[in-house]
Amino acid sequence: MKKLGIFALLLLPFMGLAQDVFIQHANGREFTSLNGKWKYVLDPYEQGQIGFMPVYENVKQKDKSDRVEYSFDDAQSLWVPGAWDAQKPELAYYEGSIWYRKTFDKSDLSNNKRYFVYVGAANYKSTVTLNGKVVGTHEGGFTPFAFEITDLIQEKDNFLIIGVNNSRLKDGIPSKVTDWFNHGGITRDVLLVEVPKTFVSNYFLSLDKNSLNAKSKKINGKLQLNGASFPQKARIEIPELKVVEEINVETDGTCNFSVSVKNMELWSPENPKLYEVSISAGNDKVTDQIGFRTIETEGKKILLNGEQIFLRGISLHDENPLRADRANSIDDAKLVLGWAKELGCNFVRLAHYPHQENILREADKMGILLWEELPLYWGIDWSNQEVLENAKRQYSEVINRDYNRASSIIWSIANETTPSDSRNAFLGAVADHVRSLDNTRLLSAACKKDQPGDGNTAKYYTINDPLMKYLDVVSFNEYLGWYGGLPDECREKVISSDEDKPIIVSEFGGGALQGFHADSLTRWSEEFQEYLYHESINMFDKIDGLAGMTPWILVDFMSPLRQLPNVQDGWNRKGLISEKGYKKKAFFELQKYYKKKEAEYK
Repeated sequence: MKKLGIFALLLLPFMGLAQDVFIQHANGREFTSLNGKWKYVLDPYEQGQIGFMPVYENVKQKDKSDRVEYSFDDAQSLWVPGAWDAQKPELAYYEGSIWYRKTFDKSDLSNNKRYFVYVGAANYKSTVTLNGKVVGTHEGGFTPFAFEITDLIQEKDNFLIIGVNNSRLKDGIPSKVTDWFNHGGITRDVLLVEVPKTFVSNYFLSLDKNSLNAKSKKINGKLQLNGASFPQKARIEIPELKVVEEINVETDGTCNFSVSVKNMELWSPENPKLYEVSISAGNDKVTDQIGFRTIETEGKKILLNGEQIFLRGISLHDENPLRADRANSIDDAKLVLGWAKELGCNFVRLAHYPHQENILREADKMGILLWEELPLYWGIDWSNQEVLENAKRQYSEVINRDYNRASSIIWSIANETTPSDSRNAFLGAVADHVRSLDNTRLLSAACKKDQPGDGNTAKYYTINDPLMKYLDVVSFNEYLGWYGGLPDECREKVISSDEDKPIIVSEFGGGALQGFHADSLTRWSEEFQEYLYHESINMFDKIDGLAGMTPWILVDFMSPLRQLPNVQDGWNRKGLISEKGYKKKAFFELQKYYKKKEAEYK
């Protein structure tokens, strides 16, 4: 029989393998962490076999005549979670397959439980195996997945082998070219999760906006149970609000419900109130911390809990710059959100892909609103139906994960994409899909705008991307003064939209090497960046319907596109903070503006 490589293995879900199961709040379940050092074997030709034998079978030499051409036992190690490029100099720009192995015992196995391998994220295509059997595959570098291993796990000597391939693909999401580093490997937590035979797989709770001004507010919810049989009832408890409700479970394990509550405190940046919510069904119980708020638009205003808000934002990549690695911990989240708070932000754009779950949960606690997006970015194959289905799957995964996070208020469906019939149809279908899953948040995208014409029209920009008809909030990127012209040209430009919708400036800015000082017209100096921010802010502040901004970007980040020696050295320098954690002068320019906007909206 022909041996299957890692890409061939990705076809196996359609050949009888288990599909992944969504597990809401995996860290809130009974679990064993499988983080730590994992052995690894390179597979640069991406065959899934070393010496013509399946690497995931963990073959070992039985006697001196045995031919075995790889060895996990004698291999080097990589930390999980973590990008391989951040750990080994020889893997800095490696793109291909690596097979990771973790061995573990599980002496307390129970016949009354089910067991799952849960992976927070691995970039980009993954093949999960246990004890020599392939249990599932996953595509997408930033969303969680889980596969059941109940029938394969044993009390001793388990070997979990996960193959990860980070090759850039024309039909991938993202596609082949991005302006960020292609971190490879298992970049987020790996957990062995154990649950009862029937368990609460997912739950969705949100405040009914129609009850916002009522004395008795209403929480709408949905549950999804997973198992061979289901109890007739489930229970919702919110002790602080004195809620104890039994709800009927349908024969397919789903249920929709509404709960009336009194004296509820609404979640907001000024009061990030979270309630302990417990959901139980049969022998399963899961507890979460959930805030309740509404987000909607009214003409050119964004309303949080019915009150107009200005989104004082910043864009962010999911990296810890201090160790040049993909972010993966609560401390990583606290670091960057702490900087955003110091800047005066109440809003962060999580660019350009789903960030780690920890940052959502910390934002809930700290009172920071969030924009989330999928990497529908440069070079997407808009005419490919399989790519569209991939986009829908990845969006389903991030919406399932983050639906209950009060901090998350905007789903963005694209960034810097050029209008065309195929692109418009593709993103229209994505918009419809997102709305079908979640109608409690706003929809946006970083849109294109008309370029100025000649003569009297040279000063005018119009945001007129046909994508805007699908959106609640119009957003656009504008780098006048950096990509074209000098900062003082901002004084002559007028930006507008014909849509009666709020506007967010989703990107602007320019690069500066922290510590390089010169006059305000010298590129790469802190003074040039500061000057550019000053002029850009004044230009954007005049936009009719301006509801917020997320300048590019909080911290310098890694990018192979940025190679200018002694200035960029592989880093995009548009950050307001350097990769060493030092603030540039533009940080304080934006901070000053945000203090003014905060005072205006009190």
